[in-house]
Amino acid sequence: MSKKKPKQQSTTIALNRKVKHDYFIEEKFEAGLSLLGWEVKSLRASKVNLTDTYVFIKNGEAFLIGTNITPLPSASTHYVTDARRTRKLLLNHRELSKLEEGVNQKGHTCVCTALYWKGHLIKCEIALAKGKASYDKRSDDKARDWDRQKQRIMRHS
Repeated sequence: MSKKKPKQQSTTIALNRKVKHDYFIEEKFEAGLSLLGWEVKSLRASKVNLTDTYVFIKNGEAFLIGTNITPLPSASTHYVTDARRTRKLLLNHRELSKLEEGVNQKGHTCVCTALYWKGHLIKCEIALAKGKASYDKRSDDKARDWDRQKQRIMRHS
């Protein structure tokens, strides 16, 4: 008797693909999020946009700013919702001090790269990143185009 395993669903809620184009990612951290009930329901439906999201550190606390979680019409009929509100990140003291130290360096920032499920909890992957110059972005684009051409050549031969 072989038991069938249930299909593994993707745990990723949302990705911020623009981060890899705009920044050199130096170090990644996993943070919890302080959310309201309607936000969790919206995240289950993947109603989130991470495009202009960044992390702000103040008084030893980290906050996620710019995340747009669109409320579901059925979940938010009796509650006043703010889709772009500031959400608190849950990190330990060591991680917060590393982030604060990194952000204080010139050209560095802290950005959100992904939201995902870890068990029944929603986690946020944040990264300490350094901004790319325009010539770095162009060279990355050239390298990506060359990789695509190599794949095409390999497929046809």
